[in-house]
Amino acid sequence: MTTLSRILVLSILSLILSLTSCSTNDEEATIPEPSTIKNAADLNAYLQELVQTSSMPGMAISIVKGDNIVFQESFGYANIQNQVAYTNETVNSIASISKTFVGAAVAKAIEQGYFTLETDINDILPIPVINPKQPEGVIKIKHLVTHTSGLLDTPEVYLAHNYHILPGEDIATAGAGLLMDEIGIVQRQSYSLEEFLANYFLEDGDLYSLDNFADTPPGSTWNYSNLATGLSGYIVETATEQSFDDYVRQNILQPLQMNASTYDISEINTDEMATRYINEDTPLPVYANDSYPEGSMYTTNEDMGKYLLDMVKGIKGESTTLFSKDTYELLFDPQLAAGTVPPDFAENHGLFWYFQDGKVLHGGNSFGISTHLEIGQNGNYGFILITNMDASFSGNTQNYSAVKEKVTKAIIEFLKATE
Repeated sequence: MTTLSRILVLSILSLILSLTSCSTNDEEATIPEPSTIKNAADLNAYLQELVQTSSMPGMAISIVKGDNIVFQESFGYANIQNQVAYTNETVNSIASISKTFVGAAVAKAIEQGYFTLETDINDILPIPVINPKQPEGVIKIKHLVTHTSGLLDTPEVYLAHNYHILPGEDIATAGAGLLMDEIGIVQRQSYSLEEFLANYFLEDGDLYSLDNFADTPPGSTWNYSNLATGLSGYIVETATEQSFDDYVRQNILQPLQMNASTYDISEINTDEMATRYINEDTPLPVYANDSYPEGSMYTTNEDMGKYLLDMVKGIKGESTTLFSKDTYELLFDPQLAAGTVPPDFAENHGLFWYFQDGKVLHGGNSFGISTHLEIGQNGNYGFILITNMDASFSGNTQNYSAVKEKVTKAIIEFLKATE
């Protein structure tokens, strides 16, 4: 597993990596190596074999080269038990790749003049958020988007109090029992973004703790934080006087014609979503998280192809669909002083996008969801992998990593062959 993927998983799910593996297959023994891939047909055949010989339920892949989507296919099952095929129109959440949409929303709000990267977040928030360990520290927008705010995830709180099984879901299943008994997730209605964040970051909140804060000045230390990302979404919401999901829909999804995508799960027929799996025999109930901007974009491979294509063009300075060229540049401009990010994690990053080894990327992992988005830093290619495969439990983490490595190798072979 790459260091980047490992840290992303640990930052979200460190509580459950110590649990017994739910994996049933030895992926290293069964996953084929990419053979010589000369064209899209070869790639398609290899990926079909990969799904059949791994424990991955289903996956979808889009590849951009130049100014075109050159490959967009789906494989396996959205629901194994009912033999429902995974298609380019299958709705799947994308976990932490959702953070790139928060980055885009922040960039758009900056372009519209609501704030800047240097703005003190307490100049916007209705009630100040203060780090009790650094009460004089000024937390700025740029600290939130670079994970240097000093606002931390407390894993037990983040998992058990943020995630929840939706009302109406069957909680008598093995998958529901795993989430409820092992993780502490309950079945309930969702809280508003404002209510959840207030409970976590304000001193009179039920979830408030000194553990929610680092004893480091803002901007000095990198700590991946889902809830600081959720706070970024709330700041956009507060500044624009528009719900975050509506703001993203109006300013990002609609201009890209991502008509099947939403942060609002109530807009989705959950019976038609990809079922999330711990393993092939253990489907999960539909769940959500209150800090939704950071992990709950629901979308399709077809829609993400549109997003990927625009990001690739934006990196090259060839798009003005969402922003001006200067704002695309801001989105991908390195924001941190050298050495701020752990060197084995990333070289730097922009507005939630990471830079590593000539690539701009982000990954996502949650219960029964594993995703990866990667773009060449010069904009020469990009691809996204979306799956309903788990990478949260320890054995599953290794299995997904093995699959992702093979997918990436196959895609690189395809891109080289089609130069």
